[in-house]
Amino acid sequence: MQTPLVGVGIDISKARLDVHVRPSGTSTSVSYDAAGITALIGQLTEVPPTRIVVEATGGLERPLLRALVDAALPVIVVHPRQVRDFAKATGQLAKTDALDAQVLARFAEVIQPALRVLPDAQTQELAALLARRRHVVAMHRAEQNRLDRTPDRVRKRIAVHLRWLRAELVRVDAELDDLIQHSPLWRAREDLLQRVPGIGPVMSRTMLAELPELGLLNRIQIAALVGVAPFNRDSGRLRGHRTIWGGRAPVRTALSMATLVATRWNPVIRTFYQRLRTAGKAPKVALVAAMRKLLTIVNAMVHHGTPWHPVVAANA
Repeated sequence: MQTPLVGVGIDISKARLDVHVRPSGTSTSVSYDAAGITALIGQLTEVPPTRIVVEATGGLERPLLRALVDAALPVIVVHPRQVRDFAKATGQLAKTDALDAQVLARFAEVIQPALRVLPDAQTQELAALLARRRHVVAMHRAEQNRLDRTPDRVRKRIAVHLRWLRAELVRVDAELDDLIQHSPLWRAREDLLQRVPGIGPVMSRTMLAELPELGLLNRIQIAALVGVAPFNRDSGRLRGHRTIWGGRAPVRTALSMATLVATRWNPVIRTFYQRLRTAGKAPKVALVAAMRKLLTIVNAMVHHGTPWHPVVAANA
């Protein structure tokens, strides 16, 4: 007799975790603190669940994820929009924390999203530092843009803030360097990635932190995960333009900047990009295709553990 699938949905708020289990239909609520998480893991271990689904909340979910991963429980983080669309499609229009937990559990049971590699605590720390670096760079750019359009009295305060932001950027980069150096695996992988012309520290560290699946998926899967795989827009006789959609924005942003550099200095990507432009492809279309090509190359390199080589990369 086949074992029934057990789907668990956990809705996360600052003070509470609402939990629903299907197909038993049991619901519970625990405080979102160390004691509540420990009690919840004890309950879930007795079930045991086939899939646990939680929504991405911008960082609020991280303590729960760390605990679930450490307990070897199959947790999956999904985009809130995907779950909301599922709820509307099933006629569930009302929205409360308890109802959201039920929708997440039903989503786990019906959709059965694929289990993915979840980052460990060290990888999450690296991702947090990289996010902090992006925030500091964005604040520095915003303050720099304000500098020439403000009175002298305000300009002095902006100048003080700019000096602090530059010092903060140096501190964050130093912490990133220290974190990488303390992991032999990360050191080796960063060295492997940075040997590819066009890939620098920002791109390699973004991949380490935000793309733990690198080297574990095939080229189609990794392109879809990052968000550089084109989707059809066809209906009846209409043949629409294929467009990219979704994916991991931090990785895609870093990949686009790396690819821009690679179209000048990487012989494989430069030749590929120029061939597409000569064939009449628009610059943005050719750039996205080059992004996908570069991602395919590094994915194959990490999978096989082979260093950069133009001839091998051209056939990736």
